[in-house]
This record gives sequence, C-alpha cells and structure tokens, in this order.
Amino acid sequence: MNYLSLIGRSTPLFMEDIQRYQSELKDLVSDARFLVVGGAGSIGQAVVKEIFKRTPKVLHVVDISENNMVELVREIRSSLGYIDGDFRTFAVDCGSLEFDALCKMHGPYDYIFNLSALKHVRSEKDPFTLMRMIDVNIFNTIKTVRVAKSFAAKKYFCVSTDKAANPVNMMGASKRIMEKFLMRESRDQMVSTARFANVAFSDGSLLHGFHQRFAKRQPISAPSDVRRYFVTPQESGELCLLSGMLGENRDIFFPKLSESLHLITFSEIAEKFLKEHGFEPFQCETEDEARVRTTELIKNNKWPCYFFTSDTTGEKDFEEFFTSDEDLDLARFSGIGVIRSSMAYDDHLLNLFEKSIEKVKSRGTWEKNELVEFFSKLIPEFSHKETGRYLDQRM
Repeated sequence: MNYLSLIGRSTPLFMEDIQRYQSELKDLVSDARFLVVGGAGSIGQAVVKEIFKRTPKVLHVVDISENNMVELVREIRSSLGYIDGDFRTFAVDCGSLEFDALCKMHGPYDYIFNLSALKHVRSEKDPFTLMRMIDVNIFNTIKTVRVAKSFAAKKYFCVSTDKAANPVNMMGASKRIMEKFLMRESRDQMVSTARFANVAFSDGSLLHGFHQRFAKRQPISAPSDVRRYFVTPQESGELCLLSGMLGENRDIFFPKLSESLHLITFSEIAEKFLKEHGFEPFQCETEDEARVRTTELIKNNKWPCYFFTSDTTGEKDFEEFFTSDEDLDLARFSGIGVIRSSMAYDDHLLNLFEKSIEKVKSRGTWEKNELVEFFSKLIPEFSHKETGRYLDQRM
C-alpha cells in the first residue's frame, strides 16, 4: 500500500537526514547493544527494523503482545533476513519481575528504546484504563530509565507525542508528565525523546480500522472536521532512531513543518483509501443507513461511509509539536526540528504526584476526576476537554 499517496504526500520526510547521517548511524548501531521495550507495536516494529538493518551486536525486544512479536519476527526474517548479532524477543511486561530478571541476566545494554505506551484518547473513558495509562506512560518510563542508569547506558530514548504540547486530553497530559520526569532523570542519564504526528495505519488507529472494515465488508466511519498530520510507519522508526542515536541530552525531536507535511482530514484519507481499492465512497446520513445499505452499495461498487462532526472528549482542535515558550533548533536537521528542553521541573510537584497516585492505589478505588486533578496540579496549563462523549460510543 502506498502510504504517502493516501496521506497526501509524494516524498518521505526524513530521507535527506537519514542519507546524511547514514554512515554515522551504521557505526553507532553496529557497535552497540540494544534493548527495545514495546518493540512489537507499530512504532516499535519500525524502530526494531531500523536498528536490525544496521547490524547491532545485540538487539533484544520486549513486548507484552505475543502475537505481535511473532509477526515482528516473521516480518524481519521475510524482509531483512538474518544478522550475526544476537537478535531475540521476549514476551514479558516491562513492569514485571521477569523483565528485571532479563535485564540482570542479559544486560548491560548501551541503548534502551522505550516505545511502550497507551496512545489512544479513548483510553481515558474510565478510571481503570486511565490508571493503566499512568502506569505505562509514566511509571514504567521512570522504571526503565533507571534501568538504563544502572547500566550506565549511552542513551535512553522514550517516545512522546504531539499531544503533549498544550494537552487537552489525559493521554497527551500523561506524556507531558512523562517528559517532566525524564528531565529529572536527565541529571545523570542521557535521555532524548520525540513528539510526532499520527502514524498512518498503526495498530488500533482509525486508519488501521479502514483496513479492518474493508476486509470485513463493513461501513467506514470517520470525522470530517478533524485534521491531523501523519507520518508513515517507516518515518516513525527513522525519527526515533535519529533522536535516540544523535539527540543530545534532553532533546525532543519533531517533524519540521514544510510543504511536504500538511494537515489532512480522516474523511479525505477514507475517500482516497476506497478509491485506491476501486470503490466509490458513498456518504450516508446516519450509522443505521450505512449498516443497512452495505450489501446493496458494495454490489454496485460503492462503499458506505458515515462522516460526522467530532464531539468526543479530549479531541484536540488542531495539532502542534511545540509551545511558544520552548527553545527550538530548526537548523540542525533538514526535516526535523529539535526542542532544546531545559531541566526545568518542580521536584516537589513530581514527588507529590507520585505519592498521590500511590495513595489512591492503596485505597483500592479512585475516580477519574481525582486523576484529572492530580494532572492539573502538575501541569497548570492542562485544559482538559471533557464532553461526556467517547469514541466507544461511535461506529
């Protein structure tokens, strides 16, 4: 599938930077030992492939998804083959005792890439999933960066999100809090991260859902007013690799806005997707109409679509990669901007956040509004957008 044409682009974003630093990246990777956490997700697989093809000494991949890990190995063997280095996968949770034992037995590692995350805005619909988001996005990051520190690792990389800039949802805010904890850890461990746009057709994304609906002969549903930036899976891997290997301490990489990177609506991509598959999009007035007319329309080479105006909780009106008070370096790379993040953080507030979460956990129950309040204390600029509507309430 031609991802670029579907997201309205003709050229890759980071080709010039990858070519410019190809030799340096090859030398750095081929002489190093890597641990990739969350390596079986869409971004994780892209990063693993970028590392693998530069022949590292050791490449160990950890992920809780056994099925995705199987596909990762099959994908690598089918496209890239084999390397002399030690490539292994482990289906364990990075928050577990098994992960600790793995690190003791197979460490030290020179580079730790943490790609694990709860990435969906829909994950804030209930307090239970939301607490898991806090554990995965924040506390597992703290744990794994300290593992890197114990190894005297050359670099710890953790993926962030564009939604961390002026966050309006809990997912973006959790990543902004993660960045603050990383700044504290950067006192004695080299760290870097990256904020980037939606990864086109990544697992669980709306665009990935287009594939699923098409395969199952079901209607396609998408917002018509939400405009987003998109990168391809390969571009997501390249951005993480460049940040992890070439970023300075506390650098946050992001795709530089240019004529190549522009906003596009989900409904536009849906229409392009269907036309590429030989169908004419047919816009239905309601979900019911789309469901009822599916068989009839598909027989006539048309595909039922329901495009709607978004009203869901945490849906940001526009995307941005940085805030007005962040220090930018736009000259270092061709397709990448760099936020030169300071070590600014409030140690008292970080400690208070940790203690507050521990307290409600020990109590055994908690409400979403409590967690929102904890987030707001640590991020005063957090403007939580709550509408009472969630993505699970849509087709």
